[in-house]
Amino acid sequence: MQSPQLIVVTGLPATGKSTLARELARLLQAPLVGKDMIKEPLLDVLGAGDERHSRLLSTASFAILFSLARELLACRPRVIVEGNLRPGEHERALLQALPPRSEPGSAILQILCRVPEPERIARLKQRAADPGRHAGHRDAVRVAAADSGGFLKLPGRRIELSCDRGAPSAEALAQSLLADVNLRTV
Repeated sequence: MQSPQLIVVTGLPATGKSTLARELARLLQAPLVGKDMIKEPLLDVLGAGDERHSRLLSTASFAILFSLARELLACRPRVIVEGNLRPGEHERALLQALPPRSEPGSAILQILCRVPEPERIARLKQRAADPGRHAGHRDAVRVAAADSGGFLKLPGRRIELSCDRGAPSAEALAQSLLADVNLRTV
């Protein structure tokens, strides 16, 4: 089996995406491009604004993420992207990030992070109270508004991962991936 070139870590806010993606990037020695890595500097420069402005910055962040993924995949065997990607909206851009002649079905691995909703809400509340968390994330607003999270309509392998307390570690997942689809660094 061809090893995935693009590992997509997605899910609702506060489901453990960033933590998992950072650890996978470290263990798999792959570059990571996360939406918040891009959005937070944009918030610093352009300000948080209202909900509409925040959504515009998210859209811009994703556009930059897809562009960076495309460039990295042109010179690296594997890239991890992470964010609360929106089903029905982001699939085309991710497919366009793949190198020419890639078979999307074998080039993409999608990991959907989930936690029980009460735990997710508790995490959002904790984030909202954290003075170190960028205020532009609007975590307090997200507590009441749970949007739908799910797999993107992309070809390739899918893994739904429980990222709650007591769930398998990123190291266990990375070891499983290394053994299962030969993800060793080229």
